[in-house]
Amino acid sequence: MTRRAILKGIAAAPFLTTAGTLLTSTPAEAATIDAGQFTLAARSSNGYGEFADLTAGLTGKLAKVDATAVIADTNRTAIHLTSAPNTAKAFQTGFAWDSGDQAVTYWTPQGVTTSADAYGNGLYPDGGTNKVVLVSWYFDDGTATDKGTRLTFVDYSNASAPTYRHVLLVEPVKTSAGEYSFNPIHRHAGGIMWYGNLLYMVDTFKGLRVFDLNTLFQVATAETEVCGLHTDGSYYGYGYKYVLPQSYAYDNTGTYLRYTAIGLDRASSPDSLVISEYSYAGVVDYSDKTFIGDGTKIGTPKVVRWDLDYTDRKLRSLTSTEAVTISQQKIQGVVSRNSKHYLSVSDGETTKGTLRTFTSGSDTTTAVCDLAIGCEDLSYHSSGASGWAFSKSVIWNTTEYDGTRYVYAVHADGS
Repeated sequence: MTRRAILKGIAAAPFLTTAGTLLTSTPAEAATIDAGQFTLAARSSNGYGEFADLTAGLTGKLAKVDATAVIADTNRTAIHLTSAPNTAKAFQTGFAWDSGDQAVTYWTPQGVTTSADAYGNGLYPDGGTNKVVLVSWYFDDGTATDKGTRLTFVDYSNASAPTYRHVLLVEPVKTSAGEYSFNPIHRHAGGIMWYGNLLYMVDTFKGLRVFDLNTLFQVATAETEVCGLHTDGSYYGYGYKYVLPQSYAYDNTGTYLRYTAIGLDRASSPDSLVISEYSYAGVVDYSDKTFIGDGTKIGTPKVVRWDLDYTDRKLRSLTSTEAVTISQQKIQGVVSRNSKHYLSVSDGETTKGTLRTFTSGSDTTTAVCDLAIGCEDLSYHSSGASGWAFSKSVIWNTTEYDGTRYVYAVHADGS
């Protein structure tokens, strides 16, 4: 969540514990609800045509590359962490951004996923050797300007000296003159999930956006305030060397759902993704933007699951296979292992976050360990990842506040 959203609700907020739960006489409660009410519609186009056709048009204008080319072309150096950042416990590994990305206030990190999500052995591409962390950021400089969202590719193959590069996320379009172009994506980028060659990003009010990491474009860099086809005939991405165009979408069609965070579950059969919802004081707000769906609302925060198809990396079914409510406020991230769900719970700019867990149908959440201040998205990294494994399974987290921005992993068992 943004700093402004947190401050806005302070005056009306109930008293909180340091774990971010409501200070009441009852524990956080979980309940299984009808999963069939949560549905999505697959979409392969936008108002300008099929994503595939628009991307093909750009291919005729620009140099096409894949994610491995970007990983091999990092241009910034991260700072290796030798100990846990601020309040975090059960630390395994991690890094901080360079001084520029620590200080910048108009780009804010939100989502995290790794190549251990992309492929079970933890390496990218399939059969490759790269150990990679991806982080999403959203733009807000307090003006009408909105440069959208960006994705950071972090080469973590050498954990003691990680390097990285930012890439702009875009949506392919056509200009009024019918020329192929692209626009920035004006979304919060609260959570991301890497699965095979596909990157899933939550679209808070609408559903899911999907990007194919086999298709990025190299663009000109001289114009830092231009995105898409410029009057000089060149393509720009606000000064970034690469842009990643959207390739697919899933739009919410059932009960309203606030698509706050996303996580991959490789322990389920088949593989599945889970979505969690943010609420400031324990009731999900569906009035701040125009949500899409059938109009039904359930105020209690939820974790909702959809099965995945390993063969094409898309959803296996457009109808959810599990849905549970959990009376927990300030959920910023989620990952699951079958019926066990992990949540990152934030508590403002000065108080530690918490990794909490609960089991589907249970009536309480349990604290696993403290997280850093400003905790956001989560990503599970199994110790069974043969190519990139730790002695224990870990959960990655990213933090958002300028000056204290970290990407790090904690032991999933809290030890």
